[in-house]
Amino acid sequence: MPLASLIGRWAMQPFSKALPPLGDTERAALEAGTVGFEGLLFAGRPDFDLLSAMGPNRLSEREQSFIDREVRELCRMLDDHAIDQARDLPPEVWRYLRNKRFFGMIIPEEFGGLGFGHYAHATVVARIATVNIAAAVTVMVPNSLGPAELLLRYGTDAQKVRYLPRLVDGRELPCFGLTSPYAGSDAAAIPDRGVMVEREFGGRRTRGFLVDFDKRYITLAPVATVVGLAFHAVDESRPEGERELGITCALIPVPHEGMEIGRRHRPMDSAFMNGPIHGRQVFVPVDWVIGGEKQVGQGWRMLMECLAAGRAISLPALGSAMQQTALYVSNGYGQIREQFGLPIGKFHAVAGLVAQMSAELYASDAARRFTAAALDKGERPSVASAILKVQLTEAGRRAVNHGMDILGGKGIIAGPSNLLGVSYRQAPIAITVEGANILTRALIVFGQGAIRCHPHVLAEMAAVQARDEKALGRALIAHGRHVAANLWHSLFGAPVVGEPPEALAREARLIARMSAKYALTADLAMGLLGGRLKRMELLSARLGDVLAHLYLASASVWRYRLDAAPELLPFAQAAIRLQLDEAGKILRDLYANLPTAGRRMIGALVLRRTAHLAPLRDVQLMALAELLRTDPRIVQRLAPDLSEPAAGGLRDLMHAMELGEQLGGDTAAMLDKALRRTRSFEEAAGSAPDPGLALAYLKAADKVIQVDDFEGPAQQQARAALSRPAAPPPAQPAPRPSAHRPERRTPPPVPAK
Repeated sequence: MPLASLIGRWAMQPFSKALPPLGDTERAALEAGTVGFEGLLFAGRPDFDLLSAMGPNRLSEREQSFIDREVRELCRMLDDHAIDQARDLPPEVWRYLRNKRFFGMIIPEEFGGLGFGHYAHATVVARIATVNIAAAVTVMVPNSLGPAELLLRYGTDAQKVRYLPRLVDGRELPCFGLTSPYAGSDAAAIPDRGVMVEREFGGRRTRGFLVDFDKRYITLAPVATVVGLAFHAVDESRPEGERELGITCALIPVPHEGMEIGRRHRPMDSAFMNGPIHGRQVFVPVDWVIGGEKQVGQGWRMLMECLAAGRAISLPALGSAMQQTALYVSNGYGQIREQFGLPIGKFHAVAGLVAQMSAELYASDAARRFTAAALDKGERPSVASAILKVQLTEAGRRAVNHGMDILGGKGIIAGPSNLLGVSYRQAPIAITVEGANILTRALIVFGQGAIRCHPHVLAEMAAVQARDEKALGRALIAHGRHVAANLWHSLFGAPVVGEPPEALAREARLIARMSAKYALTADLAMGLLGGRLKRMELLSARLGDVLAHLYLASASVWRYRLDAAPELLPFAQAAIRLQLDEAGKILRDLYANLPTAGRRMIGALVLRRTAHLAPLRDVQLMALAELLRTDPRIVQRLAPDLSEPAAGGLRDLMHAMELGEQLGGDTAAMLDKALRRTRSFEEAAGSAPDPGLALAYLKAADKVIQVDDFEGPAQQQARAALSRPAAPPPAQPAPRPSAHRPERRTPPPVPAK
């Protein structure tokens, strides 16, 4: 008997028990998408030639023109504070979005759409989000998971002709109802059911589903004119055991009998539209099923295939935008705001945070751009997209938190001059939607990654399911060689495959070595724990996080080669060091928590020779901060999507920074000293070579430092008393309250410097 068959016969029974069973929904999720560079990291063999072969991000002339003109014009229409107070976009912004086809970015030109690629799509969302998140979400949703993408991939020709041109110009505004009160992250468990019936509809007998559903958290629902709906389809006329047809996706026009829509949620009091949808005995003809009757029961597969790409675009773009804005604000405010006679950006506590933000942004945006390049080449990397969703939304939240710490009192006073308050309030939203991060780390990044990205596990599972002893034996022999190679590389050093950039050769060696240690650790965890690992989410989440940090570190190598920007070398090196340091910490924590005898000995053996993975030294952080303060080009390269808004604190800061650059750093510092001495803008400006420019800078800087104040109770009562008529007039209906509270801005007699 061949060795493979012998091993397969011996292993079949224990492996049948150890390997977790796969349900239909899990299988559909696993089969959705493709595996890219993350698979090489999981195997412990990153190939830097394949990494470089991904090539650069490219924008067509049409895409670049749209970003330079239409997107810039839109951003200049957006006032973050006014939109937040009104809890809606202004009517002129809604018209502009429709007229300029923002809702049809992913729809091909043959249907009237813009036909943009994934990188262009992500860039548009990121640039809008640096100015106003509500507008970015409004643009994002029709172009991400929802009716347009589902129609493009699965719709019938008649459905495409009917809906796609109307989605492009905003005559139809879509939403997609998936989440239910009793099925959030476990979306496949939605209780919404549609029973197959036949009834009179539109003057003829029509087959369809009578659907009862309750949906919530549905973005754009309050203003939607067409609802994409996911429900479980049931045909009770079929034999027992064949009645459950599976999750089905359909399009329902608004209004439609039995459907209630229009009420609104207020997620963290944000201005974008979001609300519930309810339906009782809603008749959905089979012609309304996306793709027609042949796609009944295929909804979950459709959604997973779309999410394989969609998770990598919209929410990562929001996270990147929050990082870019927070870095610009923190670095800029740190140069303008002084305490103890020194710009606060020079204090090490502040400088260290700003430097860390810049290194994190370099890595996270590198991963976002790398994955967009993969998408534009036709890949659909489901595990990498989940990595991006988790890592960039978390990085965005961290960056905004750091920025709020640096701003101090300026950050917590609401009003038009606030710089990060709205983003701070809205950051948890991106963390929560499209799969809460707390579960995505374990269930998707590692849960799916262990099967999709591992070079042998999927073959082993297929052999067990088919009861093919010979195939199982072959897979196990190959798996054994794989483990032995990674053990050797973990103990004695891993080779660097391919040619990384010479300036990052050392970092590439560290990535290769850590990848081998991770691959070995993943095999040990799966081998020692078997199916239990699926339920031990703290351990599997750690394994997912290590893969994510390796992915971000590798993308930083790719970015440095493609950018050809030597001035960013310190940031590339710092970004990789931060990611590998985090990966090392997580692996040490994992071994400390393995429920296995000898875990400390195993961990010490596998993680030997990792002392070099020390965090960035203070001197390195200070050097990065100095570059950010003294070279405006660095911030422009790290935050290329930052856009200019219509008004508000961000625009005030941009104006002050532009004037400061015209003055030069030495002149600005001299002015600050003169202002402390004279306590007069005019006298301080008079000492500068260009008094007019100096005076403009001092006033602009003071505007950045000031905060907003509003009428208090006494002023409101006094104003009401003055406006009260002598005799009571006839009863009139009470006026509607204004969306904007009365505001008073009184400049202090002494500049707050």
